[in-house]
Amino acid sequence: MKKIPNDIVLRPRFRIELTDTKESVLESLEKSAIEPFLVKRIDEHIFIKFNAKKNHFWSPQLHLEIEETNNNGTKLFGVFGPNPTLWTFFMFLHFAVATLFIILTIWAYSSSTLDKPYSLQLGLMMFLVLIWLVLYFFGRTGKHKGKPQMRQLYRFIMETLLAEKSNL
Repeated sequence: MKKIPNDIVLRPRFRIELTDTKESVLESLEKSAIEPFLVKRIDEHIFIKFNAKKNHFWSPQLHLEIEETNNNGTKLFGVFGPNPTLWTFFMFLHFAVATLFIILTIWAYSSSTLDKPYSLQLGLMMFLVLIWLVLYFFGRTGKHKGKPQMRQLYRFIMETLLAEKSNL
């Protein structure tokens, strides 16, 4: 089993090899929903997130995928990530800032080659860099606020899997 490092990366991943069958692991995870966790199963994918009472803007969720191995065991792949809506919103903002930066760069280059003033474009480009830095530090702050819940999700999954083994 690969442990989560102390430094939580953007989308930390882990992998666990189990001796149980795929269906028994899926069923035990699906039926393990306890307060404050919500567990949802779609085929061989399990999504675990926090309920509305414990959920905040930066709450992470855990995506588990269970695959069968050749020797009647299973591999469990886990990925921590932010709320998909929040992730999409942040990617949209980064894309918009990058697109505007490229447009302003082309406009500044065109103005420069035509011997026209281009200080407005350079000023707006610096403003976009500032916006990108604010987005970056905002995301880092959110990652820091989500660490305790990420550890709770990991502890929940490990306790569920250990409880399943002790029930056999």
